[in-house]
Parts: sequence; C-alpha cells; structure tokens
Amino acid sequence: MYPLKNRVIAALAALVTVAGLALFGASNTAAAHGGGRKPTIVLVHGAFADGSSWAPVIEQLHRRGYTAVAVANPLRGVRSDADALEARLAGIDGPVVLVGHSYGGAVITNVAARSPKVTALVYVAAFAPAEGEAAAQLAAKYPGSTLGETLAPVPLPDGSNDLYIKPSLFRQQFAADVPAHRAALMASTQRPIRDVALNEVSGKPAWANIPSWFLLAGADKNIPLRAQRFMADRAGSRATVTVEGASHAVAVSRPGPVVTLILRAAG
Repeated sequence: MYPLKNRVIAALAALVTVAGLALFGASNTAAAHGGGRKPTIVLVHGAFADGSSWAPVIEQLHRRGYTAVAVANPLRGVRSDADALEARLAGIDGPVVLVGHSYGGAVITNVAARSPKVTALVYVAAFAPAEGEAAAQLAAKYPGSTLGETLAPVPLPDGSNDLYIKPSLFRQQFAADVPAHRAALMASTQRPIRDVALNEVSGKPAWANIPSWFLLAGADKNIPLRAQRFMADRAGSRATVTVEGASHAVAVSRPGPVVTLILRAAG
C-alpha cells in the first residue's frame, strides 16, 4: 500500500515539475518576444505645434488601452532633437511605436536606428528624409508648398532665426479644416523652429531597417502631397493612407484615420 502511494505521489510531483518548467519556459519565450505586450505609442510633434496637437489621437488610443506619450520636441536641430527623443525613449519600458508629424518625421528617422526598442515608424504628413537630405529640400522637391510666404522670422543671438507662421495666416496655411476657434488657439500656442533645423541634413534613415506606415494629408500646404507620396514609396511603406482634403494638421482635424494606421503599425 505504502509503496504504491509513494509511487503515485512521486509521479504527481514529476508532473507538477514538468508542467512548471513548461510554463516557466513559455513565460521566458513570451518575454523574449514581447509577450504580446502592447507597445507604448510615442508621438513627436513637428514645427509650429506642440504636444497638445496629439490630444485627439491620444484620447482614442487611451480608449483602446494603449499608453501614449507626446514628447516635447525642442525644434532646435535634427541631431540635437533626436538626442532629446532618444533620452526620453530610454525611460520607457518595452516596445515602442514612434509616430512623427511634419518635421517630427525627420527626428524619428534619425533616432529609431539607435533604439532597438522601436518596432515601427508611423509618418503623419511627415518628412522621411534619406541620408544627406534636409526637410526644406524635400518640401521644395515638388511644387505646392506655400509655407515660406507665411513665415515671420525672429532673429536669435547665434545668428539663426526662429520661424513662426503669422497668426493671421496660420489657419489657411496649417489647419484649414480645423474649426476657426481651435486654429486660433493653435496659432497662439505654436512653437517656433530654428531655420537651421529645416536645413540640417539627415543621417542614416531608420526606415531602411524598421517597418514604416504613412498617412498623407491630401490638401497639405506645407509638404506637397507628391512629396509625401514620394517619401512613402521610397521607404517601402507597409501601408499608405491618403486622407483627401486634410490639412497639414490632420492629427487634429481627422484623428480617426491617424489612430487606425497607428493601430495597424502596433499590430
């Protein structure tokens, strides 16, 4: 009786041990591959905007259970802005989907290659420069941008200039499909970009090695639609969505398509 009982207990113990090891191994394997964990969505604004420009997108991402972080982009220069973003990413655990709007696209292009936690890039009416290219160069590649004639430069002590969009022209240039009262607030809170940032050439592009998704603004007056499409095609975009009639401020006016594309990139 006792030997049989001992044998049963030993067999049960062995089964428990095997099951435990299997679960432990599965857990480690899942952890090694991200474990199905939702990535953090890191949103990078561009020139003439700030983190609040992502508010409509963040609201929808939160409702879907995602953590979203809108970083403060200094808008001082491509390399220094990429360094600032990289420092912010260092404090985020787990995988990251990087989303860039406008000049923010140039920043994510230059930081993602240095951060192994970045799993996807999403460009929203954004620059996706190749090595040696500058944002201003890409904006002028095809006709259609009217940004230059709306700018008001403010001289800085180092000889460069901060660039603002004239408030009276802000809505028609940047946010034509945004309600007038909201566009007025955006004009009043816009953050300037140094002119040297728009002319600083990019380093090796992250989109050459990291999957990318592109949303194109169909009525963009800052970055012509043809330029946006050229960059998307060159980067090998996994999916390219054109929002017809959308202004450069598409994340404010049409957050739904932006969120849908981010979710596709997040898997």
